[in-house]
Amino acid sequence: MDSTTRFGDTILAIGMNTDAIIAAHNNAEWCDIVCRTHGIIGAFHPHLWASRRRTPPYYPDAVTLDADATAEHILQIVDSATPGCSIKDSFARLNLLPAGFRILFEGDWILRGPEQPVRASESDIRWRRVRDAGALPAWEAAWSGGEVVTELFRPALLDHAAVVVLAGYVRDRLVAGAILNRSGAAVGVSNLFTTLGDLGDAWSGCLAAVATAFPRLPIVGYESGDALVAAHENGFTSIGRLRVWIRKAGRLRRGERGKARQQESIE
Repeated sequence: MDSTTRFGDTILAIGMNTDAIIAAHNNAEWCDIVCRTHGIIGAFHPHLWASRRRTPPYYPDAVTLDADATAEHILQIVDSATPGCSIKDSFARLNLLPAGFRILFEGDWILRGPEQPVRASESDIRWRRVRDAGALPAWEAAWSGGEVVTELFRPALLDHAAVVVLAGYVRDRLVAGAILNRSGAAVGVSNLFTTLGDLGDAWSGCLAAVATAFPRLPIVGYESGDALVAAHENGFTSIGRLRVWIRKAGRLRRGERGKARQQESIE
């Protein structure tokens, strides 16, 4: 049997972390989708996805797709001269210190197989798909912890064939949410949050919704800190390390709920 295969523009060989490559590709596709809803067109290159224009808040200007991506190649594409440039080093291999970057945070890529049972939720949260654009401001307000709504999540997301926005309600009060994006080999979960404090319970309800929407695909994403612990408790396995870099003189981006409440973060 051939020892290599192709995933996008990446040649997969025996010994490579193919699960992490799949997760990185899925995440890059999600970043590309969000950017396009803001009129920012990124592009997939060999070994990386990148945008020449500054991306929306919380989203990186580049995502490496395999361990062969180089700092030199990335810096030839992204705008590292203006404030806020950030790079997702999906395999924690780059050294961007000489280019004036610092490490913003580190985390783990995570994976959950479709055959794993979903733990029954003990909460009163009822999850459903968001279909009405009028519900997005309330969703973003809950996600951000009550900060000013910036229309980061545009109505076009609701019409995208690969995206499902989920909201969790207790009675009529929105208390949790997540976003799913389907790629060819996996479904990604990002922006998971709860206003009730128990991410483990939020994972249970979210995973049940994923199983309904995409029953045969593995689930991928990334987490760190307490959010990573909650993911492990809900059947996820860590499959690789990642690192996010930000230009030292750049504008700091505030932390996203459910991923890093105590630290700055980029999706």
